[in-house]
Amino acid sequence: MQRQEAIVHSNKALPALTVAAIGVVFGDIGTSPLYALKEIFSGHHPIPVTPANVLGVLSLVFWSLMVLVTLKYVAIIMRADNRGEGGSLALLALVTERSRNPRVAWAITLLGIFAAALFYGDSMITPAISVLSAVEGLQIATPALKPYVIPITLVILTFLFLIQRRGTGVVGLFFGPVMVAWFGILGALGIAEIVHHPSVLAALDPTYAAGFVASQPGLAFLALGSVVLAVTGGEALYTDMGHFGRFPIRLAWFGFVLPALVLNYFGQGALLLNEPGAIDSPFFRLGPDWALVPMVVLATLATVIASQAVISGAFSVARQSIQMGLLPRMLVVHTSGKEEGQIYVPFTNWTLYLAVVALVIGFQNSSNLAAAYGIAVTGTMLIDTILVAFVMVLLWRWNPLVVAIAAGALLAVDLSFFAANVIKIPEGGWFPIAMGLVSFATLTTWRRGRRLVSEEMAKQSIPMRDFLNAIDDVHRIQGTAVFMTSSKDGVPGALLHNLKHNQVLHERVVLLTVETMNTPTVNEFDRIFLHRLGKGFMRVIVRYGFMESPDVPGALSHCKRFGESFDFMETTFYLSRETIVPSMKRRMLPLRARFFALMSKNATSATDFFRIPTDRVVELGTQLVL
Repeated sequence: MQRQEAIVHSNKALPALTVAAIGVVFGDIGTSPLYALKEIFSGHHPIPVTPANVLGVLSLVFWSLMVLVTLKYVAIIMRADNRGEGGSLALLALVTERSRNPRVAWAITLLGIFAAALFYGDSMITPAISVLSAVEGLQIATPALKPYVIPITLVILTFLFLIQRRGTGVVGLFFGPVMVAWFGILGALGIAEIVHHPSVLAALDPTYAAGFVASQPGLAFLALGSVVLAVTGGEALYTDMGHFGRFPIRLAWFGFVLPALVLNYFGQGALLLNEPGAIDSPFFRLGPDWALVPMVVLATLATVIASQAVISGAFSVARQSIQMGLLPRMLVVHTSGKEEGQIYVPFTNWTLYLAVVALVIGFQNSSNLAAAYGIAVTGTMLIDTILVAFVMVLLWRWNPLVVAIAAGALLAVDLSFFAANVIKIPEGGWFPIAMGLVSFATLTTWRRGRRLVSEEMAKQSIPMRDFLNAIDDVHRIQGTAVFMTSSKDGVPGALLHNLKHNQVLHERVVLLTVETMNTPTVNEFDRIFLHRLGKGFMRVIVRYGFMESPDVPGALSHCKRFGESFDFMETTFYLSRETIVPSMKRRMLPLRARFFALMSKNATSATDFFRIPTDRVVELGTQLVL
């Protein structure tokens, strides 16, 4: 009976989930028609607008969508979920958990971290190119508006980043309907043009793509660098899987989004066959003149939604990185009391904003930005293929020959697109690489630094058994002391410092460790482990998934099932705050050590991060030399 009710509930929720997925998951790839074909035929490496080239390029676009998005992400990678969650870091956690070879695990970890770093570069470019390409439609209406394109774009982007702190729940209600209207119009505009030139549908035949590559390999290679713009956002299908589920995303893709995209691209191709001069903006030239301004408005709304999805994704990746020990603690604001996934990370928000503004002002138009766009996307897709190859072997237990054929074929396609974008590095591709390297250095420096800190803290610690044998004569006072510690062994440094200076111990002492697991969430039964050590001491381990935010008081309130209750008015939390002093030991390069010390100094306090009442906290400083 319960199973039948669950199926009925799922069926009722399916339409709403599908519409919501259309609004969030497909915003990025859904706005690609604004600039993809335009960039291919009139960008930095323009392809001559001839019937053979148009059909060849359309065939490349169609089969890129089919191979890179439909086959790779929808059919294969979306099967590799980490308890329902997707994304490079979720895939990283899934693979490293099963890898028993330390060297393989280390290499996989670096790949996953670099994929996350490239995502930050991508999340800077997407809002800039999407909104700018939509607003550029104004200059098609009247060239007199061209000087106002940049200012209008900056105003829209500023407003978008300003509203992040208020949460996106209310705005999110409009995402689905607006994007449904957007994709509907994409399809309708394409059909209207295809009806006049149905011969363009011949490009569905892959021999046109093969013939284009074979007859003009140089032009085809240059075209690949821009064809990838048609699949940007395809990786979002996997990243957002945890929010909507596999089936609603697949239903939206096959039933609505993919047909609308294909119809629009082929409609633009039909227009170019008839009017090669329309290459200045084939998307906006598709509709009638009277619809131009409404289309600019709708395109702007669609690009704002696409940008919002990427920004929200950056917040999510930031939180995952913090939980997985790749970034220092940062303020994470929950903007909804009902939806756990609705968060706001101020530092990430304003860092992205400054980068986006710099991109718009520095690159000036969407064509210049397109040169910077492909490298981050193709790099992420390449890493995803490598990671899922490990999943095929370690989790799915596929035959090695099948893995070699399947993963090898996908890698060949990814490498082709990546190589075609490498030549665009001087024209703007350097930006996402630079941002990716900066992000990678930040993530790996923090990870390495925290490991060294843990080793230093372990050296200063003493075994718990020796400590308990030595405290019989220590004066005990009423109340509970909770000592936060990252280690599950030994005596925390904060406890030793407190005993040294105050020469007293509380009646009840809790050594509390917060662990982040390689799963998105942890069920409540497995969240807390309590072990009594004797003499009023107990060790409590609280576990969270990498998609969850820690709440120490909330976790302690669940210790009642172990027979322990906490009155927080009689409980004091002791935290250790490390001061990092770079040394000449060269366990870290001096520059990295100073950078780690700076990040450590500016990290959000453990009090705020773990939601501990500020009036119940005592911080004890510890100096560590790295």
